[in-house]
Order: sequence, then C-alpha cells, then structure tokens
Amino acid sequence: MTFDKGSLILIDYVAKVKDTEEVFDTTLEEEAKKYSIHETDVKYQPKLVSIGEVSYPVLKGLDEALTKTTVGDKLTVEVTPDKGFGERDSTKVRMIPIRKLGEDAEKVSVGDTIEIDNKRGMIRFIGSGRVQIDYNHRYAGKTIIYDVNVIKSLDSENDKIEGILQNRLPVENSKIELSIKEKEANITVPEEILRADGLQIMKHFIQLDVFKFVPSLETVNFIESYKNKQTQIKKTETKEEKAPEPKTV
Repeated sequence: MTFDKGSLILIDYVAKVKDTEEVFDTTLEEEAKKYSIHETDVKYQPKLVSIGEVSYPVLKGLDEALTKTTVGDKLTVEVTPDKGFGERDSTKVRMIPIRKLGEDAEKVSVGDTIEIDNKRGMIRFIGSGRVQIDYNHRYAGKTIIYDVNVIKSLDSENDKIEGILQNRLPVENSKIELSIKEKEANITVPEEILRADGLQIMKHFIQLDVFKFVPSLETVNFIESYKNKQTQIKKTETKEEKAPEPKTV
C-alpha cells in the first residue's frame, strides 16, 4: 500500500549530480567514506521523511516519487532542477571588492562557502582585487539522481516519537529513552546534551512534531536528571579501598 500525505517513513539514499556523477549526500556511513564525503559530526542513519509535509521534507521531485512507493521498494529517482534545487539565477552572482572580506580575504579560495551580508554564497573567482560570489544553491540548475531504499513506515505512536527523537537529538539512538502511558509521553534527555547549545530549541520542535504526528497525546514531559559527580567519585574510591588484597600462593 502506498503512502498518504503526512505519513512518516524512513529511507536510505545516495544522492549524486547526474552530469558529473558527483556523490554529495547519503544516509549510509560506508558510502560516505567510499566517496570521501564522510563527516565525523554527522549522524548517519535512515532519513525521516514526512510525505507531502514541510516538517521533514525532501526535494519535491523525490517526495512525489515516494508517494508511489511502499516499504521495501528500491528505486532510482531523477530530480530535475524545477523540482530540485532550482534553476540558476544570474542575478544572484555578484562581484565585490575582496577587501570587503576583511581578515578572511587572504584565507579564502575558489570553491569556499562564505557568509557575507547575512547570505551564504560560494566563491567562483578571485582576481584583480575582486571576488565573485555565487548565491545560488551549489546544485542549482543540476539534475539530481537519488538511489533510494524505503526502509520503514512509522505507524505506531512509539515508532513515530522515536523517529522524531532520533532525528532531533544529536546522540546515539541507544541513549534515547521514551515511555508512553495513556496520553502522556515521557522523554529522558540524555545527560551528555543537558548543557548543549540549542537544547531548548530542540525540545520546542520535538514537542511540536510529537503533537502534530501523534495528536492523541495530551502531554509531553522532558525529564532531566543530574547526578552528583563528587558522590560517585567517593563511592568509587571507597570500593577501591575495601577491595580485598590478592591471596598469595
């Protein structure tokens, strides 16, 4: 059975530029290493997608293809610019004095992505005291090929919330604790991210998503526990002091 609008699903994919065969994105760590695009701070796992929704979107062309699939399907999807990263816009390419880059002027090179005037762009040319910055998306005007594997449909309350948490929280999935009782979800925040920047924003979007995709719930509780490190150290020291001496033979 194909997916309805709003369905939450998990997919694995490898994405590449059609005309150059450049692989630039994947959910698979082995593939990322194979094509030298591996990043140590990226959480490699199946991507959470909300069909036809903006909560967990993919490119329009890929989204349309996924509506016609079911769990277990493997497919290759060709996404043209009009349903992908858009067509190139020549008005988004600017030439500016290199001195405007300030201290970074001597550090940048062609191909670097920088932020200037509150916009991110790629450096296309440097010379004669000027730098050309392209504010188009890196893959604007390109046809993208996705090799996709539809892994799972998240249908139960537990699966949906776990999928949301695994997507939103930057920790190993095994460290995420969730319990659902009647109309209440209890989420234990992993200790290692209790002081993380943006934790409150993460929690805000998590509760928004949970109520959107599991509307039967009435309450979401975030449980934060702090352990007394000094007490734990003392307990360890006491155990070491009481440890019996090895017997001599």
